[in-house]
Amino acid sequence: MKRRLIFSTALALAALSACAESPIRPPSPPLTYDRLGSLMQVSVVDRATGRELPIYRYRGEYWVAGRPGSRYAIRARNAMGERVMAVMSVDGVNIVTGETAGVLQNGYVFSGGERSDITGWRKSDSQIAAFEFTSIGNSYASRTGRPADVGVIGVALFREQMPVPPAPPIVPPQRDGYSGNRKMERGSEPPSAVAEAAPAAPAAQSSSADSALGAESAASAKGGFARPLPSLGTGHGRRETSHVGHTTFERAQSTPDEVVRIRYDSRENLIAAGVIPVPPHPRWPRPEGPSAFPGSEMGYVPDPPARY
Repeated sequence: MKRRLIFSTALALAALSACAESPIRPPSPPLTYDRLGSLMQVSVVDRATGRELPIYRYRGEYWVAGRPGSRYAIRARNAMGERVMAVMSVDGVNIVTGETAGVLQNGYVFSGGERSDITGWRKSDSQIAAFEFTSIGNSYASRTGRPADVGVIGVALFREQMPVPPAPPIVPPQRDGYSGNRKMERGSEPPSAVAEAAPAAPAAQSSSADSALGAESAASAKGGFARPLPSLGTGHGRRETSHVGHTTFERAQSTPDEVVRIRYDSRENLIAAGVIPVPPHPRWPRPEGPSAFPGSEMGYVPDPPARY
């Protein structure tokens, strides 16, 4: 009987020890990105800190968290070795022309490898109105009667139509003076130089130091979740200096080669929607409760009291 008791006690102690030592698995970190896109790398920058905002992926969409009242920029870098045109929209509005956005409208042209921060709505060749996070009602789209697509940034990217060299001229057959045989010969001169492209579509405003990107406005599906605070939009902020020039650009095709779409809202709303996971609150150690058998604690024979 003693062996069975000791064996059972050892098993019980081992089980308790295993439970105590098993670690609590920490929550998985959210899946985040710094930039999106392959033809052009796109990110959103907090202008107060100069840092790129984390981009969260949630249910197939990409989100950034904005702070009401803060100014932001859309940072773009052409990852190609050739010119790329970017048609950009914010809240469903073309940021260059102010039209309800469409992919075939004017945008910005980036040279190969060029990078620039787009900081606002284009007002002229030398000025913009700053992008700033604000309430939906104060957004530029809402104030101009277009509130349906507030909360999304879009960039539609087009590669350039490359000129096609002309076919080499065909030389008519000539008679060989020695053999009398007719022989087909082609001109020995190399093909002419590559022809220049046909006149491009009306100018896409190009920026050098402050060039921007473009976007296709897709109707943003409004989330079906409760929001603790009003959603964000992009306001028509203060005027700033931003110089651009003009160029021509002929698209290789009428549909975008790539579209980048980033939605945004306040951090509180994204947490409430589950876009930004929040680590659980730390668990306080549970206080020891009353013992069911206070006079029968598990153990062995104690030593006797010391002699006097």
